[in-house]
Amino acid sequence: MKLLLLEDDHILSETLELFLTKEGYEVDVALSEEEAIELTFEHQYDLYLFDINLPEGNGLEFLKALRHAEDETPTIFITALTDMNSMAKGFELNAIDYIKKPFEPEELLIRLKAKFKDEILHYGEIEYDPKSQVLRKDGKIINIGNVPFRVFVKLLMNTGNVVTQDILCECLENPSGNALRVALTKIKQKLNIEITNVRGQGYLLETL
Repeated sequence: MKLLLLEDDHILSETLELFLTKEGYEVDVALSEEEAIELTFEHQYDLYLFDINLPEGNGLEFLKALRHAEDETPTIFITALTDMNSMAKGFELNAIDYIKKPFEPEELLIRLKAKFKDEILHYGEIEYDPKSQVLRKDGKIINIGNVPFRVFVKLLMNTGNVVTQDILCECLENPSGNALRVALTKIKQKLNIEITNVRGQGYLLETL
């Protein structure tokens, strides 16, 4: 998999480049939007990893320009921002995930592997295709709504492990405890599954 990393922090960009290269990824690094523009003209990438806050420019606006140029490359944002408006804009541009600084490179690797698994994931009679991002139940495509869908996928990718409320709230357009509970209720009703509330920790899908 060939990645373009747009990150102006020299230490972080070098750390991620070395780590991902050792894991078998091909990584090009851009320290500025200008460098990233040149690289996207010269190469085809399987994934973009974009910082949002740049000394000159903005990762969101850069992705918007790429989308207008009919570049639909999957994108993950790496950001220190906790601004929900920025997050919403990213998802509107079809970003597939956010990862908040500070983070361990292993966390990014886990997310990459989860997002780009070749096999369809199964949970009882439910199946999820990470490539097409299609959810099926009993073989039929089912639509549970954008927000519940993102929450469910986050839980599914971590089946058997507790996912904290903070992490699940990253999937929400207007994060709050009540909004999360509403999303979880819709998931349980539409998919007919149980989601365990681990008091003080978060939520999980039990391993079947």
